[in-house]
Amino acid sequence: MLKFLKVLMPAVLVAGCGLKPSIDDEKLSNLDFSLVDFFVGETMAHGQFQDVLGNVSRRFNVTINGSWDGNNLVLVEDFVYSDGSEEQRIWTLTKNGDNEWQGYADGVVGGAEGEIDGDMFYWAYTIDLPLPSGEMRVSFEDYMWMLSETRVLNKAYMSKWGIPVGEVTIMFEKVK
Repeated sequence: MLKFLKVLMPAVLVAGCGLKPSIDDEKLSNLDFSLVDFFVGETMAHGQFQDVLGNVSRRFNVTINGSWDGNNLVLVEDFVYSDGSEEQRIWTLTKNGDNEWQGYADGVVGGAEGEIDGDMFYWAYTIDLPLPSGEMRVSFEDYMWMLSETRVLNKAYMSKWGIPVGEVTIMFEKVK
């Protein structure tokens, strides 16, 4: 069994590193993702965490209230987890160019960088992620696809020291 695990684990790690989308992937729609248009107002989201073996470890719902002051998009995210715990994260995003964004939130190390291309938004950052047992520093690579004017799909890949630890899948729905 130990011999099998020695072969399986490197294969899982290599597969996990190579099977991510890319901002350069062919676009599947003619939609143009506007963070301001989508996230200003109220948005609901439903998601779950999965480890690298596919085991779902935590589910959550998020209510997001977004505002735009002409320079900054502020997203107030109120999480409610399946175990009853709650968390709030407040993001401040600033547009740096036609398609580039920068963002900050408590716990984010050094800020986040993002880019929009057509119907896709790529967002990368490192965060001290609160967990029921403490906190863990992980890096996220988020890929968001605008599926319609009212729906966005998010697939986030989590890693620690460059090693995949899991994925987060989230469906965002524009409420108002």
